[in-house]
Amino acid sequence: AKKYFSRSPNLLFGMVAGSVLAWLLGGEQHGLKMISDVPGQLPAFSLPNLSPANIRALAPQAFAIALLGLIEAVSISRAIASKSMQRIDGNQEFIGQGLSNIIGSFFSSYAGSGSFTRSGINYTAGAITPLSAIFAALSLMIIVLLVAPLMSHLPLAAMGGVILLVAYNLIDLHHIKKIFMVSRTETAILLVTFFATLFLELEFAIYLGVLLSLLLFLNRTSTPDMVILAPDPYSPSKMLTNVERKALLQCPQLKIIRIDMSIYFGSVNHIQKTLHDITDKEGIRHILIVATSINFVDLAGAEMLAQEAKRLRQMDGGLYFCSNKKKVCSFLDKGGFIDDIGQDNFFSDKAEAISTIYKRLDRSICIQCKNRIFDECKEDPVLQSAGTT
Repeated sequence: AKKYFSRSPNLLFGMVAGSVLAWLLGGEQHGLKMISDVPGQLPAFSLPNLSPANIRALAPQAFAIALLGLIEAVSISRAIASKSMQRIDGNQEFIGQGLSNIIGSFFSSYAGSGSFTRSGINYTAGAITPLSAIFAALSLMIIVLLVAPLMSHLPLAAMGGVILLVAYNLIDLHHIKKIFMVSRTETAILLVTFFATLFLELEFAIYLGVLLSLLLFLNRTSTPDMVILAPDPYSPSKMLTNVERKALLQCPQLKIIRIDMSIYFGSVNHIQKTLHDITDKEGIRHILIVATSINFVDLAGAEMLAQEAKRLRQMDGGLYFCSNKKKVCSFLDKGGFIDDIGQDNFFSDKAEAISTIYKRLDRSICIQCKNRIFDECKEDPVLQSAGTT
């Protein structure tokens, strides 16, 4: 049916053909199992029991089911979207699933989520919009009320064959192969979750997979790249350039770094250690952080920055920031951390930051310095007179 009538409900034809074949061969008399009778009525309205005792007893399993439901819904939607070339809004999926479960609880429904097999059947049948699920639900109500007696003639093997066929077609072997080839961490998550699902309790396997994903994420983001920058004299605007890519002279008093990740509790230790290495090993007390790549700062990160600013201030230096994103500045200001770090230590761009910080540098060191990489160095009359002398 799929080959010759591609837009027809071929899976339905398959189940009907299975029922007719079982009837012609007398399958039920030979022990072929059929679907049991489906009650020909809709579930009645009832209030869910939300007593404290029930909540305490069901909370651990309920959390695992909710977590599984959310993960499953996103996984299914992405699997289907990769075939249909659609864009998935994960937040909208979660909202829809939550509302459906809340309403379903008043009709004694099972906890619901996405279904690989049902979504696969829906997509294979040619569904395009979410209305297909509405029509499927309405059709199911009609089937339950009117066609339920006929379901007793449907062999389990016919329905099982359809489900297995659809589920098999949803296994993305190409994507799994790519995971094995490209990412060791993703491969580890895939294998651990797969085997845990086979050999352990389902809720424990879910927690294990999520926990492993979180741990590997924290491991990747706990050591952000801290790029050392310096002005490139061969660039028309003397653009700040990574010194590892190009051998550039650096200021002996001011270190310019760019943190290529957000500052949160997982990365605090690495960032703080780097700042200490700059002061302890290089003797530099003025540090400018170019914050173009910092998307957010959490409470632990903000407290660390305030602590480092205080430490550098006590050393007659300072911790400075430029090109901060609005979201980061709003959070630091709301928590009072801008005042702790110093209002005058925040700048809108690199040029303003360097021009202001230059005035706070030790002139005795500047006179002896041969690098003089900033425009301010060449325009400083004190350094010019010292050079002439």
